[in-house]
Amino acid sequence: MRAVGGLDGVHVLEVGPGPGGLTRAILEAEPAALLAVERDARCVCALADLVEASEGRLRLLEADAMTVDGADLFPAPRVVIANLPYNVGTQLLLGWLRRMDAWRSLTLMFQEEVAERIVAAPGSKTYGRLSVIAGWRAEARILFRLPARAFTPPPKVASAVVHLVPRAAPAEARWATMEAVTAAAFGQRRKMLRQSLRALGDAEALLAAARIPGTARAEEIGVDGFAALARAVDALSPAG
Repeated sequence: MRAVGGLDGVHVLEVGPGPGGLTRAILEAEPAALLAVERDARCVCALADLVEASEGRLRLLEADAMTVDGADLFPAPRVVIANLPYNVGTQLLLGWLRRMDAWRSLTLMFQEEVAERIVAAPGSKTYGRLSVIAGWRAEARILFRLPARAFTPPPKVASAVVHLVPRAAPAEARWATMEAVTAAAFGQRRKMLRQSLRALGDAEALLAAARIPGTARAEEIGVDGFAALARAVDALSPAG
């Protein structure tokens, strides 16, 4: 909790509270309010006493977190603190990144290999689409790692906690176009970009507009380069 910073006056969203271990720790930090989203009815029942003891600071919402937009449920400042369900963790993160300016920070636990992809730098083996999108919208770092034996029952994988804060001035680009460009580039990551970007139009013209060599490969291009490609796609498209 120390890495998150003070929660005085802050509204917190927690996804998947389960039996409430993290929930209790958040409440002890005395946030303005805590909204916990849980889809498992058994956990909802188990948390009833904690809701009552919170004196109105804890609100429990029985719902699928994929259908909940926390930024619309309480005022700023807002943070997300969650041990995410691994099967939907990436999808949830992308949803929050899309509206990253609505959050003061995201502190999230992922499967370790996913955490490595989120914070990966160009040129590394784990650098990919998720690295670009996360790096475009936020500054991300791994706070600490947890071996499987830290949990009961132990999962089959290690975990890591990632802290993300919004970038003050993210590179200009449309979300949908960034998704399309990174999908094309990393979908054929072994190929040069002048080949992998053909699905988006005149690849040579796009690369020239973005000032990127046609012989470059996706893992060599930083966030600013992908944003430049996204702008070129929009500018050179028939509707651009």
